[in-house]
Amino acid sequence: MIDKELLEILACPACKAEVRLDEPAQRIVCTQCGRRYPVRDGIPVMLIDEAEGGPGKA
Repeated sequence: MIDKELLEILACPACKAEVRLDEPAQRIVCTQCGRRYPVRDGIPVMLIDEAEGGPGKA
């Protein structure tokens, strides 16, 4: 789905922490703040406004 090398260089745009791939849910998940970024057509959408969860969000 997402290239392993790409995943290694991605960071959460909100808190700059590492992220991991949640393949079944097609989401990139921040290991620190918990924000979940969608993956659309194999492309991670790393925009804070597109994220689910995180501090102050459901």
